[in-house]
Amino acid sequence: MAPAGRLKITVLGSGTSVGIPTIGCHCPVCRSEDPRDQRLRPSVLVEYGGRSVLVDTTPDFRQQALRAGIERIDAILFTHAHADHILGLDDVRPFNFHQRGAIPIYGLPETLEVIQRVFRYVFDGAETQSSRPRLTLVAISEEPFELFGLEVVPIPVWHGSGKVLGFRFGPVAYLTDHSEIPEASLEKLEGVEVLFLDALRHRPHPTHSTVERSLAYVERLRPRRAYFTHICHELAHEKEESRLPEHVRLAYDGLVITVELTG
Repeated sequence: MAPAGRLKITVLGSGTSVGIPTIGCHCPVCRSEDPRDQRLRPSVLVEYGGRSVLVDTTPDFRQQALRAGIERIDAILFTHAHADHILGLDDVRPFNFHQRGAIPIYGLPETLEVIQRVFRYVFDGAETQSSRPRLTLVAISEEPFELFGLEVVPIPVWHGSGKVLGFRFGPVAYLTDHSEIPEASLEKLEGVEVLFLDALRHRPHPTHSTVERSLAYVERLRPRRAYFTHICHELAHEKEESRLPEHVRLAYDGLVITVELTG
């Protein structure tokens, strides 16, 4: 059961793993003056009940936190351990300073294992003269769990041949980095009001969804609103949105959405 109140989602980044503009690229989208075409790596901030929950720590996290004015992080959920989703983890240190405590990080055991290996200095207990993030590891499974009074439902999806997680927060679900959503996971998404989906581009990709495939998921699930994310530089925001149904939009950095939570 969800607590009463509002759930707020801020899109911190809506781009693909290399971001937009892409280094060395001079295509029309990478040179676009539309700020919605400037996309940092994919992440969202979820706020409810006075709590702030971050999904993934991208290499752009410091810039994202400053731009969004984030002042508190109560927990971090990790979808998976690819570089574009974890490499900003060291930049949570200021939150440790201000909050005077460790931050719990949630992920599948294999995701936390990679994080511990990549950020070995955080977890090895060796003496250091430098500060390091203070983190508490919380292994999760594919089963729902409670986080600050709200049930969070992990949504397993296929990212190529690898299994990663999306997350459902009451009436909102955030799925990024998926090429296929299994039937059992589609069933977990029934009744969702706001749905975020991977839609990299129109051309097929081995590990990401296309615009057309994600539109088919929208047709199946019928959310009130759907937002496509993890967008590459083949999609110009204004042009692409003009082709989409009215209830389907491209996410963009800085987008804020609020949804009522009912007990």
